[in-house]
Amino acid sequence: MEDSKSATLEHKSEVKRIGAAFVANLRNRIIVHDKSKLKDPEKKILDIYTKELKGSTYMSEKYKKFLKEMKPGLDHHYANNDHHPQFFEDSVKGMSLLSISEMLIDWCAAVRRHADGDIMVSIEKNQERFGYGDELKQILINTVKELKIG
Repeated sequence: MEDSKSATLEHKSEVKRIGAAFVANLRNRIIVHDKSKLKDPEKKILDIYTKELKGSTYMSEKYKKFLKEMKPGLDHHYANNDHHPQFFEDSVKGMSLLSISEMLIDWCAAVRRHADGDIMVSIEKNQERFGYGDELKQILINTVKELKIG
């Protein structure tokens, strides 16, 4: 019979190495998150609409009207930030687990900017908006619950 201890320790070491690379990537994403919003054309549009958005309900007709009016800034933002499904031709299907993680963190923070924000409602509405399946929706819900941020 072979002692598996050394193989298990080697596996643990490899998991630690890969996990550290994952965490470092996500940490870097969080550090540079939304940097493009601090410069024009995004900043100019956000200066006008941030207060308006706060008083709107996510994906309401009023909110959708604001999105249309903000289009030049949003197009620039989406083109420069891969934590948005709009960055990819095939929406969420083009994203990595890292970009999806940043997206969920972004959504959790964004709902707090709306008077009536609710991450569970946003996940539901975004399923229709971005066309992701029930499995990803449930993973997002499970993650919010595990992090106790909902």
